[in-house]
Amino acid sequence: MAQKAQEQIFRICGEFITLDALLKAVGAVGTGGEGKTLIQAGSVRVDGEAEIRRGRKLRGGELVEAGSLRIRLEADASAA
Repeated sequence: MAQKAQEQIFRICGEFITLDALLKAVGAVGTGGEGKTLIQAGSVRVDGEAEIRRGRKLRGGELVEAGSLRIRLEADASAA
């Protein structure tokens, strides 16, 4: 039986974070180039939908999945 990936929480500091910056921040990729390749290959999902825009602005509440990695984003309450 496949084990479900554990979801981690990432709190956004500021108004938003871009998808490629998020992947670097959580250590899913080592460089921006790796992130771009992963995203353009359709290997990253945002709220269950494949996302190919590396500059996609994430503002909180989204679920990002890349392989077995699951990241739930939370907005910074002080940025509201």
